[in-house]
Amino acid sequence: MFDCDVLVIGGGIVGLSTAYALTRAAPGTRVTVLEKEHALARHQTGRNSGVIHSGIYYRPGSLKARFAVQGAAEMVKFCAEWGIPHEVTGKLIVATTREELPRLHALVQRGRENGIPVRELGPAQISEYEPRVRGLAAIHVGTTGICDYGAVAERLAESSGARILYGAEVTAVDRRPFGVAVATADGRVVRAKVLVNCAGLHCDRIARLTGDDPGMRIVPFRGEYYELADPSLVRGLVYPVPDPAFPFLGVHLTRGIDGGVHIGPNAVPALAKEGYGWSVVRPRELGATLAWPGSWAIAREHWRYGAGELRRSLSKRAFTEAVRRLLPIVEESDLRRAAPGVRAQAVLRDGTLVDDFLIREAARTVHVLNAPSPAATASLPIGREVAARALSRL
Repeated sequence: MFDCDVLVIGGGIVGLSTAYALTRAAPGTRVTVLEKEHALARHQTGRNSGVIHSGIYYRPGSLKARFAVQGAAEMVKFCAEWGIPHEVTGKLIVATTREELPRLHALVQRGRENGIPVRELGPAQISEYEPRVRGLAAIHVGTTGICDYGAVAERLAESSGARILYGAEVTAVDRRPFGVAVATADGRVVRAKVLVNCAGLHCDRIARLTGDDPGMRIVPFRGEYYELADPSLVRGLVYPVPDPAFPFLGVHLTRGIDGGVHIGPNAVPALAKEGYGWSVVRPRELGATLAWPGSWAIAREHWRYGAGELRRSLSKRAFTEAVRRLLPIVEESDLRRAAPGVRAQAVLRDGTLVDDFLIREAARTVHVLNAPSPAATASLPIGREVAARALSRL
């Protein structure tokens, strides 16, 4: 009667980690993964900066804090075991104005509360790590690293033993007391005992197809990147002090596993769930975003911040100015456009930006409704958490 025990929607790193955790926690469990693209990790997983986050930014006791700290150590171990390119680089968080110093000191305290070793630095010590970076003070976070998350996703898929169906965009869900039937755009119907929604940018739509009201909407924010023409200008990872009012970390410098240095991202509203450029507009998706009251609440409250992000999107000179706060030597000609990404940010009806991972359960279903950064870092513990909830419903 059933094609599988657990059906996972989404072939990103969270969905694949869930499949991996399911077959390890309960050997013999039949798992199928539906991926609408023709390859894995085509969106958030394959388009991020590749950073293994330490967990320093997140509220103590939150899922983000617990899973990022735990997940960072596990991700390094996983990469080492499977020969996946990675490196524990450490990173600097740099204050460039006096107004940022209290926030920097608060991060030191938060890091210690989360069990993360941090070292406070003065200007001369900043230069020891990054000779061309300038700042009034900084902290060094030693547990931050980098890896190839696309390769991690591929290994999770292979190791899970799950059946993966590509080109399988979900169009309908029929949930009954005894199980779930899912129809896809290519005409397939897959029946399972339990459904796990790890659809990322489309998780709110999938939740509504099941008949559940998720109480949120995914508002897509595009992050645009440049890369340094001369990567020798930066040795490792350099971040500004983030504004705690926003879930975005600001324009930062990241030496990737390939040796190149990415700069960004900014954060501008995308005009489609997969709106990787201003020319990508999907009226139905844009209309759904504009119809959500939370979108307008964000615009009213944060229009100044948004205007600055928009300016940096449309003007390379403005983007360069933001970079020069950390790296004064850089010129416009040093920056080359790189591939953008889109962040799936859950927004509540009142405009609240959900600042923690959000996992909800319903009959025969587990929904992952907010899993932006640091979800890749935290993917192994997130997968175990979601798998445990799914198994409890078999």
